[in-house]
Amino acid sequence: MIEEINNALGVLKKGGLILYPTDTVWGIGCDATNAEAVEKVFQLKKRSESKALICLVNDFNMLEQYVQNVPEVAYDILKYANKPTTIIYDNPIRIAENLVAEDNSLAIRVVKNDFCEQLIRKLRRPIVSTSANISGEPAPSGFEEISKQILEGVDYIVNLQPHKKSVKPSAIIKLKNDGTVQIIRE
Repeated sequence: MIEEINNALGVLKKGGLILYPTDTVWGIGCDATNAEAVEKVFQLKKRSESKALICLVNDFNMLEQYVQNVPEVAYDILKYANKPTTIIYDNPIRIAENLVAEDNSLAIRVVKNDFCEQLIRKLRRPIVSTSANISGEPAPSGFEEISKQILEGVDYIVNLQPHKKSVKPSAIIKLKNDGTVQIIRE
């Protein structure tokens, strides 16, 4: 795993794209602070920039570095969640501008996956995580379902395949600074 982390890290630092196993589905990733790399993800997925992407952080400390005000309830939600949970926060900071949604929010997941945690820790920045499919097509449930276009469009494919079929995307919850909680995806 150390070799795969170092290989992926080298690509991310150069603004490249990786295909990697996350704590949910196979993802396309890049340095979430690099706007040019984020643009490459949108182009590869053929996705409109108006449809925001998720990014991953390795712990609460990193979360607090990229969100101006983390609502207190977020810590409880994440502590007691029984599956991977992505939260949409208001007022992200120090992140690529094209990663921020039109309403000035950003979807972030504190990852619980050894590979992702170590990769993010070594990069010292969040990474983008979006399903490994062309926009509008079904998300692949396993590596073998990832399209040739995606496989050829990334700069590095992480050689770890921990997932079985039927891995599901994360739950998504939107937390507004005014205390409003909205469940986007269970």
